[in-house]
Amino acid sequence: MEKRASWASRMTFILAAVGSAVGLGNAWRFPGLVAKYGGGAFMLVYIFALFVMGIPLLMMEIAIGRKMRRGAPGAMRGLNKKLEPIGWAATANAFLISVYYAVVFAWVILMAVISYKFAGMTGDTVSAGKLWMQSIATTGNFTGFDTIPTLLLVCLLAAWVLVFVCIRNGAHSVSKVVKFTVFAPVVCLLILAIKGFTMPNVGNALSALFVPDFTALSNPNLWVDAFGQVFYSLSIMMAIMFAYGSYLDDKSNIAVDATIIAISDFFTSLLASVVLFTTMYGTGSTVADMSASGVATAFIIYPQAIVQLTGSGVFNAIFAFVFYFCLCTLAIDSAFSIIEGVSAAVSDKFKFKPKKTTLIICIIAGALSVTMATGAGLAILDTVDHFCNYYNLVIVGIFETLAVGWCFSTKKVLDEVNKNTLKYKMPKEWFYSSIKVISPIVLSAFLIWTVIDLAKSGGIYGASDGYTLLSNIICGWILTVLVFASGFIVKAIVKTKKKGGFVEDDASWDDFNG
Repeated sequence: MEKRASWASRMTFILAAVGSAVGLGNAWRFPGLVAKYGGGAFMLVYIFALFVMGIPLLMMEIAIGRKMRRGAPGAMRGLNKKLEPIGWAATANAFLISVYYAVVFAWVILMAVISYKFAGMTGDTVSAGKLWMQSIATTGNFTGFDTIPTLLLVCLLAAWVLVFVCIRNGAHSVSKVVKFTVFAPVVCLLILAIKGFTMPNVGNALSALFVPDFTALSNPNLWVDAFGQVFYSLSIMMAIMFAYGSYLDDKSNIAVDATIIAISDFFTSLLASVVLFTTMYGTGSTVADMSASGVATAFIIYPQAIVQLTGSGVFNAIFAFVFYFCLCTLAIDSAFSIIEGVSAAVSDKFKFKPKKTTLIICIIAGALSVTMATGAGLAILDTVDHFCNYYNLVIVGIFETLAVGWCFSTKKVLDEVNKNTLKYKMPKEWFYSSIKVISPIVLSAFLIWTVIDLAKSGGIYGASDGYTLLSNIICGWILTVLVFASGFIVKAIVKTKKKGGFVEDDASWDDFNG
Protein backbone atom coordinates (compact mmCIF):
# COMPACT_ATOMS: atom_id res chain seq x y z
CA MET A 1 0.00 0.00 0.00
CA GLU A 2 1.12 3.57 -0.65
CA LYS A 3 2.97 5.58 1.95
CA ARG A 4 0.56 7.74 3.94
CA ALA A 5 1.27 10.89 5.94
CA SER A 6 1.37 10.32 9.68
CA TRP A 7 1.27 12.26 12.92
CA ALA A 8 4.60 13.48 14.24
CA SER A 9 3.90 11.73 17.55
CA ARG A 10 1.15 10.17 19.63
CA MET A 11 0.75 13.45 21.49
CA THR A 12 0.11 15.45 18.31
CA PHE A 13 -2.68 13.04 17.34
CA ILE A 14 -4.27 13.42 20.76
CA LEU A 15 -3.94 17.21 20.57
CA ALA A 16 -5.39 17.30 17.04
CA ALA A 17 -8.33 15.09 18.02
CA VAL A 18 -8.93 17.05 21.22
CA GLY A 19 -8.76 20.26 19.21
CA SER A 20 -11.38 18.93 16.81
CA ALA A 21 -13.64 17.74 19.63
CA VAL A 22 -13.20 20.85 21.76
CA GLY A 23 -14.94 23.62 19.85
CA LEU A 24 -17.37 26.45 20.21
CA GLY A 25 -20.07 24.06 21.42
CA ASN A 26 -18.02 23.46 24.58
CA ALA A 27 -17.66 27.17 25.24
CA TRP A 28 -21.25 28.25 24.77
CA ARG A 29 -23.80 25.50 24.02
CA PHE A 30 -22.80 23.13 26.84
CA PRO A 31 -22.99 25.81 29.58
CA GLY A 32 -26.32 27.00 28.17
CA LEU A 33 -27.78 23.48 28.34
CA VAL A 34 -26.48 23.08 31.90
CA ALA A 35 -28.30 26.30 32.82
CA LYS A 36 -31.46 25.17 31.05
CA TYR A 37 -31.64 21.72 32.61
CA GLY A 38 -31.04 21.96 36.34
CA GLY A 39 -27.27 22.36 36.59
CA GLY A 40 -25.66 19.11 37.70
CA ALA A 41 -28.64 17.07 36.46
CA PHE A 42 -27.65 17.74 32.86
CA MET A 43 -24.01 16.91 33.59
CA LEU A 44 -24.96 13.55 35.11
CA VAL A 45 -26.88 12.56 31.97
CA TYR A 46 -24.11 13.95 29.76
CA ILE A 47 -21.47 11.82 31.53
CA PHE A 48 -23.73 8.78 31.20
CA ALA A 49 -24.18 9.45 27.46
CA LEU A 50 -20.44 10.05 27.04
CA PHE A 51 -19.55 6.61 28.35
CA VAL A 52 -22.50 4.70 26.92
CA MET A 53 -22.32 6.10 23.39
CA GLY A 54 -19.62 8.75 22.89
CA ILE A 55 -16.44 6.87 23.77
CA PRO A 56 -17.30 3.60 21.95
CA LEU A 57 -18.27 5.44 18.75
CA LEU A 58 -15.12 7.55 18.90
CA MET A 59 -12.99 4.42 19.28
CA MET A 60 -14.85 2.75 16.42
CA GLU A 61 -14.17 5.52 13.91
CA ILE A 62 -10.52 5.97 14.88
CA ALA A 63 -9.91 2.21 14.72
CA ILE A 64 -11.50 1.79 11.28
CA GLY A 65 -9.59 4.83 9.96
CA ARG A 66 -6.27 3.48 11.25
CA LYS A 67 -6.84 -0.01 9.90
CA MET A 68 -7.92 1.10 6.44
CA ARG A 69 -5.56 4.11 6.08
CA ARG A 70 -8.39 5.93 4.32
CA GLY A 71 -10.87 8.74 4.87
CA ALA A 72 -14.50 7.94 5.70
CA PRO A 73 -15.70 6.69 2.25
CA GLY A 74 -12.62 4.55 1.61
CA ALA A 75 -12.71 3.18 5.15
CA MET A 76 -16.38 2.20 4.89
CA ARG A 77 -15.74 0.71 1.44
CA GLY A 78 -13.02 -1.42 3.01
CA LEU A 79 -15.63 -2.97 5.30
CA ASN A 80 -17.97 -3.65 2.40
CA LYS A 81 -18.20 -1.98 -1.01
CA LYS A 82 -21.92 -1.39 -0.51
CA LEU A 83 -21.21 0.70 2.61
CA GLU A 84 -19.18 3.37 0.82
CA PRO A 85 -22.17 5.75 0.32
CA ILE A 86 -22.44 6.06 4.11
CA GLY A 87 -18.91 7.49 4.19
CA TRP A 88 -19.74 9.91 1.40
CA ALA A 89 -22.90 11.06 3.20
CA ALA A 90 -20.79 11.82 6.29
CA THR A 91 -18.27 13.66 4.11
CA ALA A 92 -20.87 15.68 2.19
CA ASN A 93 -22.60 16.68 5.42
CA ALA A 94 -19.25 17.68 6.93
CA PHE A 95 -18.63 19.87 3.89
CA LEU A 96 -21.92 21.72 4.52
CA ILE A 97 -21.01 22.10 8.19
CA SER A 98 -17.65 23.58 7.21
CA VAL A 99 -19.42 26.22 5.11
CA TYR A 100 -21.40 27.66 8.00
CA TYR A 101 -18.86 26.90 10.74
CA ALA A 102 -16.41 29.20 8.96
CA VAL A 103 -19.01 31.98 9.15
CA VAL A 104 -19.39 31.47 12.91
CA PHE A 105 -15.59 31.54 13.12
CA ALA A 106 -15.67 34.84 11.20
CA TRP A 107 -18.22 36.24 13.69
CA VAL A 108 -15.84 35.41 16.53
CA ILE A 109 -12.92 37.06 14.73
CA LEU A 110 -15.15 40.09 14.13
CA MET A 111 -16.03 40.39 17.83
CA ALA A 112 -12.34 40.18 18.75
CA VAL A 113 -11.53 42.93 16.23
CA ILE A 114 -14.25 45.29 17.49
CA SER A 115 -13.77 44.45 21.18
CA TYR A 116 -12.41 47.99 21.69
CA LYS A 117 -15.98 49.24 21.40
CA PHE A 118 -16.79 47.73 24.80
CA ALA A 119 -14.64 50.48 26.34
CA GLY A 120 -17.40 53.00 25.63
CA MET A 121 -20.32 50.83 26.75
CA THR A 122 -19.76 50.50 30.51
CA GLY A 123 -23.09 49.50 32.03
CA ASP A 124 -24.93 49.91 28.70
CA THR A 125 -26.37 46.42 28.27
CA VAL A 126 -28.75 47.51 25.50
CA SER A 127 -25.96 48.67 23.18
CA ALA A 128 -23.77 45.69 24.08
CA GLY A 129 -26.55 43.27 23.23
CA LYS A 130 -27.06 44.88 19.83
CA LEU A 131 -23.37 45.18 18.87
CA TRP A 132 -23.07 41.81 17.11
CA MET A 133 -26.40 42.03 15.28
CA GLN A 134 -25.57 45.49 13.99
CA SER A 135 -22.07 44.43 12.95
CA ILE A 136 -23.27 41.53 10.80
CA ALA A 137 -26.21 43.59 9.43
CA THR A 138 -28.60 40.64 9.66
CA THR A 139 -32.27 40.99 8.81
CA GLY A 140 -33.15 37.88 10.82
CA ASN A 141 -35.00 36.42 7.83
CA PHE A 142 -34.48 35.51 4.19
CA THR A 143 -34.06 39.06 2.90
CA GLY A 144 -31.05 41.32 2.49
CA PHE A 145 -28.98 39.19 0.12
CA ASP A 146 -27.51 42.38 -1.34
CA THR A 147 -26.02 43.46 2.00
CA ILE A 148 -22.56 42.23 3.00
CA PRO A 149 -20.63 44.19 5.68
CA THR A 150 -17.08 44.77 4.46
CA LEU A 151 -15.47 44.00 7.82
CA LEU A 152 -17.37 40.72 8.12
CA LEU A 153 -16.29 39.75 4.60
CA VAL A 154 -12.65 40.44 5.54
CA CYS A 155 -13.04 38.34 8.71
CA LEU A 156 -14.56 35.50 6.66
CA LEU A 157 -11.63 35.62 4.24
CA ALA A 158 -9.24 35.58 7.19
CA ALA A 159 -11.04 32.53 8.61
CA TRP A 160 -10.63 30.57 5.38
CA VAL A 161 -6.98 31.60 4.95
CA LEU A 162 -6.25 30.40 8.49
CA VAL A 163 -8.03 27.09 7.85
CA PHE A 164 -6.04 26.43 4.66
CA VAL A 165 -2.69 27.44 6.18
CA CYS A 166 -3.28 25.09 9.12
CA ILE A 167 -4.00 22.01 6.98
CA ARG A 168 -2.19 22.74 3.71
CA ASN A 169 0.20 19.85 4.37
CA GLY A 170 -2.24 17.53 6.13
CA ALA A 171 -1.07 15.79 9.28
CA HIS A 172 2.36 17.46 9.02
CA SER A 173 1.12 21.06 9.28
CA VAL A 174 -1.70 20.19 11.69
CA SER A 175 0.89 18.65 14.03
CA LYS A 176 2.65 22.02 14.25
CA VAL A 177 -0.50 24.10 14.71
CA VAL A 178 -2.23 22.10 17.45
CA LYS A 179 0.68 22.55 19.85
CA PHE A 180 -0.52 26.13 20.21
CA THR A 181 -4.22 26.12 19.34
CA VAL A 182 -5.20 23.38 21.82
CA PHE A 183 -3.41 24.84 24.84
CA ALA A 184 -4.19 28.51 24.14
CA PRO A 185 -7.97 28.28 24.77
CA VAL A 186 -7.40 26.28 27.96
CA VAL A 187 -5.04 28.99 29.23
CA CYS A 188 -7.58 31.67 28.26
CA LEU A 189 -10.41 29.82 29.99
CA LEU A 190 -8.29 29.35 33.11
CA ILE A 191 -7.60 33.09 33.21
CA LEU A 192 -11.29 33.85 32.85
CA ALA A 193 -12.19 31.23 35.48
CA ILE A 194 -9.73 32.74 37.97
CA LYS A 195 -11.30 36.13 37.32
CA GLY A 196 -14.74 34.57 37.82
CA PHE A 197 -13.80 33.25 41.27
CA THR A 198 -13.00 36.80 42.38
CA MET A 199 -16.42 38.12 41.37
CA PRO A 200 -19.51 38.50 43.62
CA ASN A 201 -22.01 35.66 44.07
CA VAL A 202 -19.45 32.99 43.13
CA GLY A 203 -21.03 30.61 45.66
CA ASN A 204 -24.45 30.94 44.07
CA ALA A 205 -22.90 30.49 40.63
CA LEU A 206 -21.15 27.24 41.53
CA SER A 207 -24.24 25.98 43.33
CA ALA A 208 -26.36 26.61 40.24
CA LEU A 209 -23.75 24.87 38.10
CA PHE A 210 -23.02 21.74 40.13
CA VAL A 211 -26.00 21.04 42.43
CA PRO A 212 -28.43 18.81 40.49
CA ASP A 213 -32.11 19.58 40.21
CA PHE A 214 -33.21 15.95 40.04
CA THR A 215 -36.72 16.88 38.93
CA ALA A 216 -35.17 17.89 35.59
CA LEU A 217 -34.33 14.23 34.93
CA SER A 218 -38.00 13.59 34.14
CA ASN A 219 -37.77 16.01 31.19
CA PRO A 220 -37.22 13.96 28.00
CA ASN A 221 -35.70 17.02 26.28
CA LEU A 222 -32.81 16.88 28.76
CA TRP A 223 -31.93 13.35 27.65
CA VAL A 224 -32.27 14.20 23.97
CA ASP A 225 -30.05 17.28 24.30
CA ALA A 226 -27.45 15.54 26.50
CA PHE A 227 -26.99 12.63 24.08
CA GLY A 228 -27.06 15.09 21.17
CA GLN A 229 -24.38 17.27 22.75
CA VAL A 230 -22.09 14.26 23.21
CA PHE A 231 -22.66 13.27 19.61
CA TYR A 232 -21.83 16.70 18.20
CA SER A 233 -19.06 17.56 20.65
CA LEU A 234 -16.80 14.58 19.92
CA SER A 235 -16.83 15.21 16.13
CA ILE A 236 -18.11 11.70 15.42
CA MET A 237 -20.08 10.82 12.28
CA MET A 238 -18.48 13.79 10.51
CA ALA A 239 -15.69 11.98 8.59
CA ILE A 240 -13.11 13.69 10.82
CA MET A 241 -12.05 10.84 13.10
CA PHE A 242 -11.73 8.42 10.16
CA ALA A 243 -9.25 10.83 8.57
CA TYR A 244 -7.37 11.51 11.80
CA GLY A 245 -7.26 7.78 12.56
CA SER A 246 -5.86 7.07 9.09
CA TYR A 247 -2.72 9.06 9.96
CA LEU A 248 -2.13 7.04 13.15
CA ASP A 249 0.84 4.79 13.71
CA ASP A 250 -0.10 1.10 13.80
CA LYS A 251 1.35 0.84 17.31
CA SER A 252 -0.93 3.52 18.78
CA ASN A 253 -3.20 2.69 21.72
CA ILE A 254 -6.68 3.65 20.54
CA ALA A 255 -8.51 2.53 23.68
CA VAL A 256 -6.46 4.85 25.89
CA ASP A 257 -6.15 7.73 23.42
CA ALA A 258 -9.90 7.90 22.65
CA THR A 259 -10.72 7.94 26.36
CA ILE A 260 -8.24 10.77 26.93
CA ILE A 261 -9.81 12.72 24.05
CA ALA A 262 -13.35 12.27 25.37
CA ILE A 263 -12.51 13.17 28.97
CA SER A 264 -10.46 16.21 27.87
CA ASP A 265 -13.44 17.36 25.84
CA PHE A 266 -15.73 17.06 28.89
CA PHE A 267 -13.39 18.91 31.25
CA THR A 268 -13.03 21.75 28.75
CA SER A 269 -16.84 22.02 28.69
CA LEU A 270 -16.80 22.04 32.48
CA LEU A 271 -14.17 24.79 32.60
CA ALA A 272 -16.15 26.88 30.11
CA SER A 273 -19.26 26.42 32.27
CA VAL A 274 -17.42 27.72 35.32
CA VAL A 275 -16.39 30.79 33.31
CA LEU A 276 -19.90 31.47 32.05
CA PHE A 277 -21.69 30.91 35.37
CA THR A 278 -19.27 32.90 37.53
CA THR A 279 -19.17 35.77 35.05
CA MET A 280 -22.94 35.91 34.63
CA TYR A 281 -23.68 35.67 38.36
CA GLY A 282 -20.87 38.11 39.11
CA THR A 283 -22.57 40.74 36.93
CA GLY A 284 -25.98 40.26 38.53
CA SER A 285 -27.50 37.74 36.14
CA THR A 286 -28.88 34.30 37.04
CA VAL A 287 -29.68 31.03 35.30
CA ALA A 288 -32.94 32.57 34.10
CA ASP A 289 -30.95 35.11 32.04
CA MET A 290 -28.86 32.49 30.22
CA SER A 291 -29.76 30.86 26.92
CA ALA A 292 -29.44 27.33 25.56
CA SER A 293 -28.69 28.98 22.22
CA GLY A 294 -24.94 29.13 21.75
CA VAL A 295 -25.19 32.07 19.36
CA ALA A 296 -27.33 34.11 21.77
CA THR A 297 -25.00 33.28 24.68
CA ALA A 298 -21.78 34.22 22.89
CA PHE A 299 -22.88 37.28 20.94
CA ILE A 300 -25.74 38.82 22.91
CA ILE A 301 -25.80 37.66 26.54
CA TYR A 302 -22.05 37.56 27.13
CA PRO A 303 -21.45 41.11 25.79
CA GLN A 304 -24.16 42.31 28.16
CA ALA A 305 -22.27 40.68 31.03
CA ILE A 306 -18.91 42.05 29.87
CA VAL A 307 -19.99 45.71 30.03
CA GLN A 308 -21.08 45.14 33.64
CA LEU A 309 -17.86 43.48 34.77
CA THR A 310 -16.23 46.61 36.20
CA GLY A 311 -16.52 50.37 36.07
CA SER A 312 -13.45 50.49 33.85
CA GLY A 313 -14.31 50.47 30.15
CA VAL A 314 -10.68 49.71 29.25
CA PHE A 315 -10.61 46.63 31.48
CA ASN A 316 -13.92 45.43 30.08
CA ALA A 317 -12.63 45.83 26.53
CA ILE A 318 -9.46 43.86 27.35
CA PHE A 319 -11.58 41.14 28.94
CA ALA A 320 -13.76 41.04 25.80
CA PHE A 321 -10.72 40.65 23.56
CA VAL A 322 -9.30 37.82 25.71
CA PHE A 323 -12.68 36.06 25.69
CA TYR A 324 -13.18 36.25 21.92
CA PHE A 325 -9.55 35.42 21.23
CA CYS A 326 -10.15 32.32 23.35
CA LEU A 327 -13.16 31.46 21.17
CA CYS A 328 -11.02 31.99 18.03
CA THR A 329 -8.51 29.39 19.19
CA LEU A 330 -11.37 27.01 19.98
CA ALA A 331 -12.93 27.54 16.56
CA ILE A 332 -9.82 27.11 14.40
CA ASP A 333 -9.10 23.45 15.32
CA SER A 334 -12.69 22.38 14.71
CA ALA A 335 -12.89 24.34 11.45
CA PHE A 336 -9.75 22.90 9.85
CA SER A 337 -10.47 19.36 11.11
CA ILE A 338 -13.78 19.32 9.23
CA ILE A 339 -12.07 20.36 6.00
CA GLU A 340 -9.31 17.80 6.56
CA GLY A 341 -11.94 15.06 6.80
CA VAL A 342 -13.47 16.14 3.49
CA SER A 343 -10.10 16.61 1.76
CA ALA A 344 -8.82 13.19 2.85
CA ALA A 345 -11.95 11.51 1.48
CA VAL A 346 -11.74 13.20 -1.92
CA SER A 347 -7.97 12.87 -2.41
CA ASP A 348 -8.02 9.21 -1.35
CA LYS A 349 -10.80 8.34 -3.79
CA PHE A 350 -9.60 10.16 -6.87
CA LYS A 351 -5.86 10.04 -6.13
CA PHE A 352 -5.58 13.83 -6.20
CA LYS A 353 -2.72 15.69 -4.52
CA PRO A 354 -3.94 16.41 -0.95
CA LYS A 355 -2.69 20.03 -0.85
CA LYS A 356 -4.38 20.97 -4.12
CA THR A 357 -7.56 19.17 -3.05
CA THR A 358 -7.64 21.10 0.22
CA LEU A 359 -7.18 24.41 -1.60
CA ILE A 360 -10.03 23.71 -4.05
CA ILE A 361 -12.37 22.61 -1.25
CA CYS A 362 -11.57 25.76 0.76
CA ILE A 363 -12.26 27.95 -2.28
CA ILE A 364 -15.59 26.27 -3.06
CA ALA A 365 -16.74 26.21 0.57
CA GLY A 366 -15.53 29.80 1.03
CA ALA A 367 -17.54 30.99 -1.96
CA LEU A 368 -20.67 29.30 -0.62
CA SER A 369 -20.13 30.75 2.86
CA VAL A 370 -20.39 34.29 1.46
CA THR A 371 -24.17 33.77 1.18
CA MET A 372 -24.22 33.43 4.98
CA ALA A 373 -22.40 36.73 5.40
CA THR A 374 -25.26 38.64 3.77
CA GLY A 375 -28.21 40.17 5.56
CA ALA A 376 -30.06 36.88 5.11
CA GLY A 377 -27.06 34.91 6.33
CA LEU A 378 -28.21 34.20 9.89
CA ALA A 379 -31.49 32.67 8.68
CA ILE A 380 -29.68 30.59 6.03
CA LEU A 381 -27.08 29.41 8.54
CA ASP A 382 -29.72 28.55 11.13
CA THR A 383 -31.69 26.42 8.67
CA VAL A 384 -28.68 24.62 7.19
CA ASP A 385 -27.31 23.97 10.69
CA HIS A 386 -30.63 22.48 11.83
CA PHE A 387 -30.91 20.05 8.94
CA CYS A 388 -27.21 19.09 9.05
CA ASN A 389 -27.19 18.32 12.77
CA TYR A 390 -30.71 17.20 13.60
CA TYR A 391 -31.33 15.08 10.51
CA ASN A 392 -28.28 14.37 8.35
CA LEU A 393 -25.78 13.72 11.15
CA VAL A 394 -28.21 11.51 13.05
CA ILE A 395 -29.14 9.47 9.96
CA VAL A 396 -25.44 8.99 9.16
CA GLY A 397 -24.94 7.80 12.73
CA ILE A 398 -27.77 5.27 12.43
CA PHE A 399 -26.42 3.89 9.15
CA GLU A 400 -22.82 3.83 10.40
CA THR A 401 -23.55 1.93 13.61
CA LEU A 402 -25.86 -0.53 11.83
CA ALA A 403 -23.19 -1.04 9.15
CA VAL A 404 -20.42 -1.80 11.64
CA GLY A 405 -22.60 -3.61 14.16
CA TRP A 406 -24.68 -5.75 11.83
CA CYS A 407 -23.18 -5.72 8.31
CA PHE A 408 -19.51 -6.08 9.22
CA SER A 409 -17.87 -7.48 12.33
CA THR A 410 -17.99 -5.66 15.66
CA LYS A 411 -15.39 -8.15 16.91
CA LYS A 412 -12.84 -7.17 14.26
CA VAL A 413 -13.26 -3.49 15.08
CA LEU A 414 -12.96 -4.14 18.83
CA ASP A 415 -9.82 -6.20 18.24
CA GLU A 416 -8.37 -3.19 16.39
CA VAL A 417 -9.32 -0.90 19.28
CA ASN A 418 -7.62 -3.15 21.86
CA LYS A 419 -4.71 -4.10 19.59
CA ASN A 420 -1.90 -2.43 21.55
CA THR A 421 -3.38 -2.10 25.00
CA LEU A 422 -2.33 -4.25 27.95
CA LYS A 423 -4.04 -3.02 31.10
CA TYR A 424 -6.82 -0.74 29.88
CA LYS A 425 -9.05 -2.52 27.35
CA MET A 426 -12.45 -1.63 25.94
CA PRO A 427 -14.74 -4.35 27.39
CA LYS A 428 -16.59 -6.47 24.85
CA GLU A 429 -19.97 -6.04 26.57
CA TRP A 430 -19.62 -2.25 26.65
CA PHE A 431 -18.51 -1.92 23.02
CA TYR A 432 -20.93 -4.45 21.53
CA SER A 433 -23.99 -3.12 23.35
CA SER A 434 -23.18 0.46 22.35
CA ILE A 435 -22.46 -0.16 18.65
CA LYS A 436 -25.07 -2.86 17.98
CA VAL A 437 -27.97 -1.79 20.19
CA ILE A 438 -27.84 1.42 22.23
CA SER A 439 -26.49 3.83 19.61
CA PRO A 440 -28.86 2.81 16.78
CA ILE A 441 -31.85 2.91 19.14
CA VAL A 442 -30.93 6.24 20.76
CA LEU A 443 -30.17 7.89 17.42
CA SER A 444 -33.39 6.55 15.89
CA ALA A 445 -35.35 7.87 18.87
CA PHE A 446 -33.59 11.22 18.47
CA LEU A 447 -34.55 11.33 14.78
CA ILE A 448 -38.18 10.41 15.48
CA TRP A 449 -38.33 13.06 18.19
CA THR A 450 -37.09 15.81 15.86
CA VAL A 451 -39.43 14.73 13.05
CA ILE A 452 -42.41 14.85 15.43
CA ASP A 453 -41.27 18.26 16.63
CA LEU A 454 -41.05 19.44 13.01
CA ALA A 455 -44.55 18.10 12.31
CA LYS A 456 -45.93 20.08 15.27
CA SER A 457 -44.68 23.27 13.61
CA GLY A 458 -46.50 22.48 10.39
CA GLY A 459 -43.49 20.87 8.77
CA ILE A 460 -41.59 24.16 8.64
CA TYR A 461 -38.48 24.65 10.76
CA GLY A 462 -38.35 28.21 12.11
CA ALA A 463 -41.98 28.94 11.27
CA SER A 464 -42.25 31.14 14.37
CA ASP A 465 -39.30 33.19 13.07
CA GLY A 466 -40.89 33.75 9.68
CA TYR A 467 -39.09 30.96 7.81
CA THR A 468 -41.11 29.58 4.92
CA LEU A 469 -41.62 26.18 3.32
CA LEU A 470 -39.59 27.37 0.32
CA SER A 471 -36.64 28.37 2.51
CA ASN A 472 -36.80 24.95 4.23
CA ILE A 473 -36.80 23.20 0.86
CA ILE A 474 -33.85 25.18 -0.54
CA CYS A 475 -31.68 25.34 2.59
CA GLY A 476 -32.79 22.07 4.13
CA TRP A 477 -34.43 19.25 2.22
CA ILE A 478 -32.58 19.71 -1.08
CA LEU A 479 -29.25 19.74 0.75
CA THR A 480 -30.26 16.63 2.70
CA VAL A 481 -31.13 14.81 -0.54
CA LEU A 482 -27.76 15.82 -2.01
CA VAL A 483 -25.93 14.60 1.12
CA PHE A 484 -27.38 11.12 0.85
CA ALA A 485 -27.15 11.06 -2.94
CA SER A 486 -23.45 12.03 -2.85
CA GLY A 487 -22.21 8.44 -2.75
CA PHE A 488 -24.18 7.54 -5.85
CA ILE A 489 -23.03 10.72 -7.61
CA VAL A 490 -19.42 9.75 -6.87
CA LYS A 491 -20.14 6.25 -8.17
CA ALA A 492 -21.38 7.71 -11.46
CA ILE A 493 -18.27 9.91 -11.75
CA VAL A 494 -15.99 6.93 -11.09
CA LYS A 495 -17.82 4.88 -13.72
CA THR A 496 -17.14 7.63 -16.29
CA LYS A 497 -13.48 7.96 -15.24
CA LYS A 498 -12.93 4.21 -15.59
CA LYS A 499 -13.51 4.57 -19.32
CA GLY A 500 -10.35 6.67 -19.36
CA GLY A 501 -8.33 4.08 -17.47
CA PHE A 502 -9.02 5.13 -13.87
CA VAL A 503 -8.51 2.26 -11.42
CA GLU A 504 -10.68 2.29 -8.31
CA ASP A 505 -9.19 1.45 -4.91
CA ASP A 506 -10.54 -1.95 -3.83
CA ALA A 507 -8.56 -2.41 -0.62
CA SER A 508 -10.46 -4.35 2.01
CA TRP A 509 -10.06 -4.84 5.78
CA ASP A 510 -8.18 -8.13 5.41
CA ASP A 511 -5.64 -6.54 3.03
CA PHE A 512 -4.18 -4.64 5.99
CA ASN A 513 -2.54 -7.20 8.21
CA GLY A 514 -0.27 -4.81 10.06
